[in-house]
Amino acid sequence: MASRLEEILDGVRRELETRKAYVPFDTVVDGARKNREKRDIRKRLGDGPGIISEIKRASPSKGWIRRDLDAGKTAMEYVAGGACAVSVLTEIRMFGGALADLSAASAVCGDVPALRKDFILDEYMLAESRAHGADLVLLIVAVLRGETGRMVRLASGYGMEALVEVRDRSEMDVAVEAGATIIGINNRDLATFRVDLSTAERLLPHAPEKAIKVVESGISTPSEIRRFHELGADAFLVGEALVRSGNLSEAVRNLRRGASRNTA
Repeated sequence: MASRLEEILDGVRRELETRKAYVPFDTVVDGARKNREKRDIRKRLGDGPGIISEIKRASPSKGWIRRDLDAGKTAMEYVAGGACAVSVLTEIRMFGGALADLSAASAVCGDVPALRKDFILDEYMLAESRAHGADLVLLIVAVLRGETGRMVRLASGYGMEALVEVRDRSEMDVAVEAGATIIGINNRDLATFRVDLSTAERLLPHAPEKAIKVVESGISTPSEIRRFHELGADAFLVGEALVRSGNLSEAVRNLRRGASRNTA
């Protein structure tokens, strides 16, 4: 039986082939070259833990979370709440996203960087990420394996930084070897989609000291953010807990305020 990741990748490949048939690679590259300014997440982190707020309509494990989410409006609310970056899920079949969401969000982010979160497979997807306004792009070691280093370098060539995602010690070694300067530790098992917060606890000590360390998946409360920030995490990618809230900007503020409180 195929894993959830394999099911998703099958759909991503099909959608990618359709886009390639309609938009030639050279055209996508031309669009990427027009985006000259790169917004740096480091300028938004400050002293406290950063919140990478995600535009996420659905997931394979939960189905529709918020079908009516407007990408541009959501991005503006996240920025108003103090997000250090806005993550945009662009995978359509399982997550209900679109490249148009990335364009809409990036256009209203001001000096806050936009992250394209998808299952990036090749250079075409890197170029279209930049063409649609991404400053950061998610690269998943479990998807790219030995190609991770090359993709990190290609992303840099297009003016983007890579958030390199890992789930175990061997993948962390791949990320380090690839020269990743931003490493995401995903608490979600991409084969089963089960979440285990102890993944971040185990892996944070093995991330390079100078790398930006991002904890992904399963984070929903200030106390969880405080805990992992004390263990060395610099930022947290939060999606579902935010999009389910009634007030998006206030939800981001609450996470930031609560995580920064002195609980001694």
